[in-house]
Amino acid sequence: MRAAEDFFIYNEEVKYLANPNIIEQKAKHVAEIAEKIRKAQSIVIFDYRGLTVSEVTELRSNMRKANVEYVVLKNSMVERAAQEAGLDPKINEMLKGPSAFAFGYDDPVAPAKILKEAVKKFKKCAIKGGVVDGVINDAASIEVLADMPSREQLIARMLGSLMGPITKLAIVLDALSKKMAEGQGAAEAAE
Repeated sequence: MRAAEDFFIYNEEVKYLANPNIIEQKAKHVAEIAEKIRKAQSIVIFDYRGLTVSEVTELRSNMRKANVEYVVLKNSMVERAAQEAGLDPKINEMLKGPSAFAFGYDDPVAPAKILKEAVKKFKKCAIKGGVVDGVINDAASIEVLADMPSREQLIARMLGSLMGPITKLAIVLDALSKKMAEGQGAAEAAE
């Protein structure tokens, strides 16, 4: 039974006050979400309606492999956390209906890539938008992000383009040293 201080009467209706323990738990949860928002390089907001349990399990598995955290959170909690983290209030427009959130901590492209593939494969869900480096992006921008190469692919391309000229230089220097060695060998034979 509730104590007398836990309620009041308004317009002949009994109204209960919020439990301080629950308010404290919610504030802690909001702070945790705000910290995830600050740490993440990218966040993709996803409407998961229509997915079966096995499809969600497969999606979560793909996310784990890419070191992406996939969670379903209450929109009101994310709204408060986004405000606490200093995000643009435009994010609130995306927080309508069921929402799942993919937090990319290592690779900003990974959550968008995985979710775009899921949308293509399952044909039942949709990307609502997201946040990349603190900037709010609509669904179209997130899909463009998904088409970008991953961080590892970009590094490999960069190293490949750097190694090309170095390899050519090494080949030329090797050829010159062989030619010089042949020239010295011929000069010694002539003496």
